[in-house]
Amino acid sequence: MDRADDAVPIAELLEERRHLLDVAYWMLGSRGEAEGVVEETYRRWYGLSDAERARIAVPRAWLARVAGSICLTRLRLPDRRSSRAAEEHTGEVGAERYRMLEQETSEVLLRALNSLSPAERAAFVLNDVFGMAPGTVADIVGRPEPECAELADRARRSLRARRSRSTTPLQHDVVACAVQQACTAEDTERLAALLALDATAFFDGGGKVRALVKPVHGNQQVARSMLTLMARCPRTTLHTHSVNGRTGLVIRYDRQVAAVISLDIAGDQVVQVWVILNPDKLRSWNPPGPPAAPGE
Repeated sequence: MDRADDAVPIAELLEERRHLLDVAYWMLGSRGEAEGVVEETYRRWYGLSDAERARIAVPRAWLARVAGSICLTRLRLPDRRSSRAAEEHTGEVGAERYRMLEQETSEVLLRALNSLSPAERAAFVLNDVFGMAPGTVADIVGRPEPECAELADRARRSLRARRSRSTTPLQHDVVACAVQQACTAEDTERLAALLALDATAFFDGGGKVRALVKPVHGNQQVARSMLTLMARCPRTTLHTHSVNGRTGLVIRYDRQVAAVISLDIAGDQVVQVWVILNPDKLRSWNPPGPPAAPGE
């Protein structure tokens, strides 16, 4: 007999399903496949015995792992592209949700994701888009954590190469400096004008800070998210600095580097923004200093 204290609030149930749809859509880029993955995920949940379900401490995390594993299996299917086209004719089930999802992504970005290997796409989406813990990503991808980190890094490099056109160091510097000036002036419109219409910003908090979980898409939205992150504070500074061999941005709070921002630039506009907030990845930017003097 089901127990009354096992009931789950409807809002939590709906949010859980939306989360699973998000995971499946980002990994597969298909409405029909996303719905199918979520249905299969819940079939597996209800296929467990009561005792097995009772041992799962965080059902949402278990469901996300299962959904991710199903997606990875589908990505590896040799005939996936043809079957995907057929599955797109699934009617209007969840149509409003998918319209929201499509506003958060872009056809350009989804096409770029399609160029990645299944393992690269899974590692990148689960790590960069959903901020899942390294152990969870490793479980889903079926590779050791260091290898998954390398897969995600390789995916980032591939996405950058596809979305940016060759710019000279001087062109890159000019745009990066203009972005820094617009951010310092808190000029949303100027900053948005420096961003491509389909610009995307990724925020890597590594689960260690409360960063945005999903990427932000669109020049206006990216501009607002950047300015919110850099909101003026007497102890916060923003400067240009070499990042990955090209001019980027460094945010300091007091004397500590709090964020490092890479800019992928095509022509005279930024197409991708990569914001590193993960304290582990900022350690090299914050080497241990000399002990503070007494009274400091």
